[in-house]
Amino acid sequence: MRRPALLIAGLLLPASLALAQTAPAPADPVLARVDGAEIRASDLAAEAERLPAELRGMPPQTLFPLLLDQMIAQQALVTAARARGLDRDPEVRARVRRAEEETLAQTLLLREIGGEVSEEALRARYQREIAGRPAEEEVRARHILVATEAEARTVLADLRRPGADFAEIARRRSTDPGARNGGDLGFFKQGDMVAEFAEAAFGLRPGETSTNPVRTQFGWHVIRVEERRAVAPPSFEEARESIRQTAFEQAVTSAVERFRNAARVERFNMDGTPVAAPSLLDGAAPPAQRR
Repeated sequence: MRRPALLIAGLLLPASLALAQTAPAPADPVLARVDGAEIRASDLAAEAERLPAELRGMPPQTLFPLLLDQMIAQQALVTAARARGLDRDPEVRARVRRAEEETLAQTLLLREIGGEVSEEALRARYQREIAGRPAEEEVRARHILVATEAEARTVLADLRRPGADFAEIARRRSTDPGARNGGDLGFFKQGDMVAEFAEAAFGLRPGETSTNPVRTQFGWHVIRVEERRAVAPPSFEEARESIRQTAFEQAVTSAVERFRNAARVERFNMDGTPVAAPSLLDGAAPPAQRR
């Protein structure tokens, strides 16, 4: 496959140049000059890579001319700004320095942690942390949430009446936002709910309703379990993004700590004086005098 710069050049070079077959096309041709500043095919390729995925999917013959026009306008602005001396403005120079420092730090971190988020590393982490886990139990339950124990016991009395429908009573009595769905919470794992609720729900068999109200930080619940199931661990494809995010965050945290610990850091007070190094005697009181 040709490099992006060559692909772009092939799409944008004038037909007269494209037909010239006596010499090969330049490896990185100039596509435009703005007051002498060159925009090359590699610049356009790099700019295209920074676009959102939905724009990168546009046909090249449509995308690249539009992008080149945008880069020409941007270069014209930069040239005008330099002509007015803005590149020597202290505020501008400070912002450029901060942008440079952020780019350097981000590039260092990305290169440092690359191996931690490679496909091979992610698959190894999946095998180590997820693949061998036993199936985890889930229940599907409904609940009715009210403010007081007395209300909850009234709900339980209503449910004991012949023909009582839990979902219908939930729609009428529950203060939970899920009341419109008959109090249906869907399937959940034990760790997904607060401890008191989870203990009660996982202690019920399908079709059973809690015999007593269950109190949590949200109020008083009457719980009915509809189904139980065992869920196998997710496949690598299902878990990949979650694994990648966790690996990325841990690798960044570790790298930052490592570089920070290796750096020589000096701290100063707001008046510019050095911060005194901590001492084992800080906060210590002198011994009491004997009488």
